[in-house]
Amino acid sequence: MTDLFVPLQSLKQGDWFKLICGASFQHLPAVRSLTLAYTLAGADCIDVAADPAVIAAAQSGLQAAKSLAKDAQKRGFDYKGNLPFLMVSLNDGEDPHFRKAEFNPHECPTDCPRPCERICPAQAIVFDSIKEDFSGVVSEKCYGCGRCIPICPYSIIYTASYVTTPGAIAPLVMSTGVDAVEIHTQVGRLAEFERLWQAISPWADQLKLLAISCPDGEGMIDYLRALYDRIAPLKGALIWQTDGRPMSGDIGDGTTIAAVKLGQKVLAAKLPGYVQLAGGTNKYTVAKLKAMGLLKEAGEQGAGGRGEKFSPLLPAPCPPSSIAGVAYGSYARVLLSPILEQLENKEESNTNVKANVRLEEDEVLLWQAVELAHSLVSQIKSQQEH
Repeated sequence: MTDLFVPLQSLKQGDWFKLICGASFQHLPAVRSLTLAYTLAGADCIDVAADPAVIAAAQSGLQAAKSLAKDAQKRGFDYKGNLPFLMVSLNDGEDPHFRKAEFNPHECPTDCPRPCERICPAQAIVFDSIKEDFSGVVSEKCYGCGRCIPICPYSIIYTASYVTTPGAIAPLVMSTGVDAVEIHTQVGRLAEFERLWQAISPWADQLKLLAISCPDGEGMIDYLRALYDRIAPLKGALIWQTDGRPMSGDIGDGTTIAAVKLGQKVLAAKLPGYVQLAGGTNKYTVAKLKAMGLLKEAGEQGAGGRGEKFSPLLPAPCPPSSIAGVAYGSYARVLLSPILEQLENKEESNTNVKANVRLEEDEVLLWQAVELAHSLVSQIKSQQEH
């Protein structure tokens, strides 16, 4: 099997793992380190912002991982040097994944307890920071979770949203060599989706995978069917990403219930393609799926039934009967945040080095990060090990 087929085979087997770096997350050192660690841990897909600099950082992490394949194997990791798909996220309208928090720090009273700083999972809010040389929101670290907004005692935090410009999409996809595109949409935005799809469709054949992410809403299944009518036929695979509770996986075990519930709803609709969870996913998600019988068992046949000849380049031939995989965003990033913070601190302490310290340059931190990432990836991958 070639490198190209490995992620698609994971979809077929039902043990697909996707890392979501964040559609608005543009902190390049972190994107590179997350990509490197989760690739070595066995991820099938890395989803990043549709920003050339972010894509380049992820690609750098992918190549670093490939060069460390033998080291990973010696340490007991099952990474064989195959690269996960690189995916970019786009949106057809207002979406919480495509926004940044903002506020004027000069409006903050000096006696404010600053709960926003404590609650931010990305450590994107700073006050009088010597490192950042300013106070406020570090834009490239903010990924738009919005948790700071309701907790501000003075209601001065707001968000700035942005929408993908269709005309800029095709050149981006062509010039950066991404493997997959994810479109974030919502019920009722069929016309907006069509405009974005028209911009992508001339180059759709070069994509190995298309994912459509949609939160729940009245008429959701009919909306997804209408979307399928607009995009069919596809040369590559199709994923329905069920966004249960966006950007909340690191909050607690309860968030995974929303992700699983929405996944069940889309599975029941028997749409062509694969169903993959997101939004509220965390370390409890796979256990919940197993308990509910929503994951394939090792050796179980794929969507087309027993004896089916499967080409990994084609979409799922029949509606799925089980969850094909799980995408992890905030939980996966927060899991590695202690390592990334140590890496940043190491950079600061070395005044002679102005460039970012790369994760692979610190062997101890590198394999600690991979071990942490593997603790999450292995939960779903263990489905097919026996």
